[in-house]
Amino acid sequence: MDLKSALIVGVGPGLSASLARLFARNGLQVALAARNTDKLTALAGETAAATFACEATEPEEVAALFDVVIATQGVPDIVVYNASARAPGPITDVDPAAVARAIAVSAYGGFLVAQQAARHMVARGSGSILLTGASASVKGYPQSAAFAMGKFALRGLAQSMARELAPKGVHVAHFVIDGGIRGATRPDPNDNPDKFLDPDAIADTYWHVATQPRSAWTWEIELRPWVERF
Repeated sequence: MDLKSALIVGVGPGLSASLARLFARNGLQVALAARNTDKLTALAGETAAATFACEATEPEEVAALFDVVIATQGVPDIVVYNASARAPGPITDVDPAAVARAIAVSAYGGFLVAQQAARHMVARGSGSILLTGASASVKGYPQSAAFAMGKFALRGLAQSMARELAPKGVHVAHFVIDGGIRGATRPDPNDNPDKFLDPDAIADTYWHVATQPRSAWTWEIELRPWVERF
């Protein structure tokens, strides 16, 4: 597979950064999109990536993002949606506006990005759309209804798109990240060195899925540290 470029939407210091580094090491031009691009300066320098400001819940901004990325780098071969939002709290007390925002970021933004990616990839006949889910994609936790609703919706989007777009050459996959991701603010405790998922290891799995032969595509995969309970 001759992969040339990738777009990651919802970039932060964890999994998205690992994906950007991995894509760059494999020779891809990388585009990074986030609401605040100031935080992307170091990563962009490290990966020679272009950065773009985008509010993923706004259709016009998402469409404009794809226009500028395509104009400068061509249609991405891989598009990753890695944005999400939470509105934790008791169901009786949680703020409806915060819930609406959380669902919009986790699910509606994923739809907008995936829709734009699909339009361009279907026209070309190839591409991978990778959507980041969570434990909440398949099981709702107490005081986390908004996150569960958003992630359940994103999973449904992925399942529907995978069935619709596979015959058109576009690979859609959903990743259930069933556990916390290791990072600077979330190091493994000394007495449990495998408590959190390694973001570089997760990124390796994304790459494997994105480069799968079409005769054996995966639409969903679950990743968890071995100490995590099923």
